[in-house]
Amino acid sequence: MNANSKQAQSLRMLTRLALLVAIELVMKAIGLGSVPVGPLYMSFLTLPIAVGAIAMGPVAGAVLGGVFGAVSFYDAVTGASAMTGALFQVSPLHTFILCVVTRTLMGLCVGLVFQALRGLDKKGGWSYLVSALCAPGLNTLFFMGYIVLAFYGCDYVQGLVSAKGAVNPLMFVVLLVGVQGLVEFLVSGILGGLVARAVGKYLR
Repeated sequence: MNANSKQAQSLRMLTRLALLVAIELVMKAIGLGSVPVGPLYMSFLTLPIAVGAIAMGPVAGAVLGGVFGAVSFYDAVTGASAMTGALFQVSPLHTFILCVVTRTLMGLCVGLVFQALRGLDKKGGWSYLVSALCAPGLNTLFFMGYIVLAFYGCDYVQGLVSAKGAVNPLMFVVLLVGVQGLVEFLVSGILGGLVARAVGKYLR
């Protein structure tokens, strides 16, 4: 591959990545990115992250996850999100890790999972679905896991623990995430798998 071909390929990659970033921002702007459900937000921003991570690779997934995280951190700083806004008052650093680092790691991991599974999926079917389901699944796991790790003892979280009647951190996560977590998992995962497979075939 000559230098011009490499430049053209890099330009196409950046253009596609920019398009997915734009889709994330539009989804956020029209309300699909963060649907308030109690103290949490049901987010479908993992859908374009899954598509990018699967169709374009782990680095693209990490970048898109970072954009999701930056939007989430902005909501924390401005107080647009009740939960992360309260946690920001406890620790800005841990809130940054919660919002940005966990989402970046999620996007990276989705791309790595797909690369690992694609070699086993000769027909190119189930690996897309499983990898896409990992996006909302890992997002919830990393996000809630870090809340338990860094914020479980703070007054705000303990207030939620008492309100939910949780007897331990695991039960707290289950009760807080609830049905909205299942809906987010299924909708984002299934749609992400279908779209990622179509986009992957188009890009080949």
